[in-house]
Amino acid sequence: MAATDIAFEKGLPANLDAERFVLGSILMDDSHFIPVRAILDPDDFSLEKHRRIFARMAEIAERGGRIDRVTLAEELMRNNQLESCDGITYLVSLDEGLPQLYNLDSYVQIVKDKSVLRRIIFSSQLLINRAIAGEATPDDLLADAEENFLQIGQSRVRETMARPEEVIRDAGGLNAFLDPSRRMNGIETGFLKFDEMTGGLHGGELIILAARPAMGKTALALNIGQHVATRSRLPVAVFSLEMSKQSLLTRMVCAGGRVDQQKFRAGYLSQDERRRLQVAATELVDAPLYIDDTSAANLMDIHSKLRRLKNEVGLGLVIIDYLQLMQGRGRFENRTTEVSSISRGLKLLAMELDVPFLVLSQLSRAPETRPGDHKPQLSDLRESGSIEQDADLVCFIYREEVYKPDRGDLKGLADLILAKQRNGPTGRVPLIFLREFTKFENRADDIGSAEE
Repeated sequence: MAATDIAFEKGLPANLDAERFVLGSILMDDSHFIPVRAILDPDDFSLEKHRRIFARMAEIAERGGRIDRVTLAEELMRNNQLESCDGITYLVSLDEGLPQLYNLDSYVQIVKDKSVLRRIIFSSQLLINRAIAGEATPDDLLADAEENFLQIGQSRVRETMARPEEVIRDAGGLNAFLDPSRRMNGIETGFLKFDEMTGGLHGGELIILAARPAMGKTALALNIGQHVATRSRLPVAVFSLEMSKQSLLTRMVCAGGRVDQQKFRAGYLSQDERRRLQVAATELVDAPLYIDDTSAANLMDIHSKLRRLKNEVGLGLVIIDYLQLMQGRGRFENRTTEVSSISRGLKLLAMELDVPFLVLSQLSRAPETRPGDHKPQLSDLRESGSIEQDADLVCFIYREEVYKPDRGDLKGLADLILAKQRNGPTGRVPLIFLREFTKFENRADDIGSAEE
């Protein structure tokens, strides 16, 4: 038998029986290969010969061939690897000891878990060695740690292929799956037409909300967060890289109480306005809302805070205001590359935590320079890089009154433009913007249609 890997000899986490049983199960019935391949890569096996055997299985499957001992031995021989895998004798022995009613899913999960543990050890040891050698700056080391551990976390969210019966069972049965009332299976935002077009906000999604300055993107994000926390009673985490906690809370209290912010700051409030503010403030105090105003936040900071929050109280929605103020760790060729790295990291975080991320973003000046039509487009995303690619949903706020202040008929009218939606239609959501309250609301016709 070939010598085991140095890694295994050092006592790193591994389960050779589980690895053999996975390979043996595929040799007994090669229909198992596709669901196994959806979870495992060759590098997930601890022994080199097991990695080679699984890689050759993949090559046979990609050609549409059948996987059995004969075809596998032939493929290994063609790559001059049969002898290093202990020959045909070892292939025959792979299913030795395999129970008659074997549990392939459990074997696969054991192999994956051991692989993740080894990757954590390898990454940690490499960082320790680099830190001791002093060959990189602390920022570079933290950047590498952030990227490595995010990738390790992402490797665990890969799911097996599911049959229709499993999907229906997870939905609560056939009646529940076919129930029309379940169309809204995401988190409601309070904006009726938006919820109708999107089905709400879904776990794992990266939602980009972009606009030019002063269009109200922070206000809209806070309106959504406030609705989720106070109405749906789901924990909401708000990371503000631009405004203080006090400023954010002031906005939310005034929006909830429908009180003019200028009057609040000046202190000229009627008794009724004070009462409304007290009611709104009490509602927020009782809500599961968490605000962080750390400037220049990075992915590692946000990741650690969210993991802790989810473990302690749960997590329903994450809001980040805004993307271009975040900083990546390490060196980047340019700012576009850095922002692309951050957006990809946010998407990975959303998937790992299974929570929707509502991330605000700036637009370039392009809408203001286009004659006649100032509506934003996907190409206007500032320092876009891969933002459009990473996002599941891209929304723009457009208020024509900003460009045509002399038009009284446009006052308060706003559009939320769904420019990209991976799992649904694009289109326009008409809204009302109450500037004095920094609050967006549904238009009357949307409310009426929802009540019918």
